[in-house]
Amino acid sequence: MIISWFGHSCFKIQTKDATVIIDPFDPKIGLKAPRGEADIVVVSHDHYDHNNIDAIKGNPFVIREPGEYEVKNIFVYGIPSFHDKVEGKERGENIIYLIEGEDTKVAHLGDLGQASLTDEQLERLDGVDVLLIPIGGDATINAKEAVEIINQIEPRIVVPMHYKTPDLKLNLDGLDKFCKEIGVCKKEAIDKLKLAKKDLPVEDMEVIPMQIS
Repeated sequence: MIISWFGHSCFKIQTKDATVIIDPFDPKIGLKAPRGEADIVVVSHDHYDHNNIDAIKGNPFVIREPGEYEVKNIFVYGIPSFHDKVEGKERGENIIYLIEGEDTKVAHLGDLGQASLTDEQLERLDGVDVLLIPIGGDATINAKEAVEIINQIEPRIVVPMHYKTPDLKLNLDGLDKFCKEIGVCKKEAIDKLKLAKKDLPVEDMEVIPMQIS
């Protein structure tokens, strides 16, 4: 499995069987629109910085509702959650996605606004290998809240997302604040995250910032 980051909350996950793109954004946020073909596109919620399905080529299977899906040996589980701390009354609902392929579990938290996860959500996220988590605050959890949720999930690898990067026009905190809070960020961001189950860290969790592809 190979994971790439287009910026903001948009990732590409590639396996030998399929390509998944998560939360493609509109370029009006200041970043270049995601590009390429996909077999599956998943959308965590219907906001312009997460739902630009038209940017993706091919004829992808689009997932934008909670539920269980299987496409080309990829299993996708959409888990209901909230975009705020008052059960969706301010910003509505959000979908957490658990994506399984090649014996690896990747969780994408979308625009999670909950300060903590429920027991039911945690049960669905049991055994996550890679956690893609928002850290920039404002409309989502902030750095401190992200660390608390990481401690709840206990993934093997954490990849921060939804934070301030050059050219991004949204008002978000930067990566430094999160790295200071969690204390274990790698110093250099990587271009692609190549994963094999046998090579995942077993004892110490790794926090791996990524470069925008």
